[in-house]
Amino acid sequence: MAYVFILAILTISGIICHIVASRRGSNKIFWGAMGFSFGPLAIPFVFISKPSIKQRKVNPIK
Repeated sequence: MAYVFILAILTISGIICHIVASRRGSNKIFWGAMGFSFGPLAIPFVFISKPSIKQRKVNPIK
């Protein structure tokens, strides 16, 4: 029964990391795998990670 609980926690963490990464423009597959591998420990890191270059707003030099 404990294995089912641990597997559920890892799956939910992977889904959360995947959703957050997709909204931030990061690599969804990578963060989903990190969330599944490391569980709830990966969730703060997906928030701390820098968004991809496409998501950053660059102000041109005038």
